[in-house]
Amino acid sequence: MEEYKNKLGSLANKLKTDTPKIPIQEVHPVKAPANNKEDEAQLNTWIPKSLLKRMKSFGVDEDLSLKDINILALTFFLDAKAPQVELKMENQ
Repeated sequence: MEEYKNKLGSLANKLKTDTPKIPIQEVHPVKAPANNKEDEAQLNTWIPKSLLKRMKSFGVDEDLSLKDINILALTFFLDAKAPQVELKMENQ
């Protein structure tokens, strides 16, 4: 039992005298990602179920989300219609 107490005593002294060997962590600031995206707004519309099914199957085939399909479709439609709207406005 005496040997055990001596070992504990020497351990306590060793802990007091030795400096702990703790690895030092490096702290790096978090870099904010470049915000090149355009501000977004929510669009909520009701569409026929058959059209939604077509959109979903197209999205699976082309690896596109419904959001991406909506953006592409609206952009395509509005780009195609813009010249017609300008002509109507000029004729008035």
